[in-house]
Amino acid sequence: MRVFNGVDEISGLVGEHLGTSEWVTVEQAHIDQFAEATGDHQWIHVDAERAAEGPFGTTIAHGFLTLSLLPVLVAKTYRIDGVRMGINYGLNKVRFTSPVPVGGKVRGNIVLAGVEQTKDGAAQLALTVTVELEGSERPALVAEWLVRQYS
Repeated sequence: MRVFNGVDEISGLVGEHLGTSEWVTVEQAHIDQFAEATGDHQWIHVDAERAAEGPFGTTIAHGFLTLSLLPVLVAKTYRIDGVRMGINYGLNKVRFTSPVPVGGKVRGNIVLAGVEQTKDGAAQLALTVTVELEGSERPALVAEWLVRQYS
């Protein structure tokens, strides 16, 4: 876990790899809870019997479930001390490049792609997050995530 003392300290690292998170296992319970929360009960996610005969041989995580893991993956990689709050500002680009099977392990590789000051006094970080899937040559997801840090 890298710890930065304020936004100024991290701002000088544009283009640098900030770290790699620990592995996080995606269990069927997570998938089922996500299906309940979003109303997306497609069989490839929640019907193990049918999914065993489907294209992936098992149930898979929703792409948006994988995307929703970004906060925990980043939180396991670095933190910025001396800020009041950080908020999710959005995404510039997201690609779901490989399905995450039930029981699959993912981790995040985080690169600081950019930093800019906003009109309301925040530092907006652009993070390129590559969500690796254990045992796969292709990542599960690649996203550019915008996070605003307020001092």
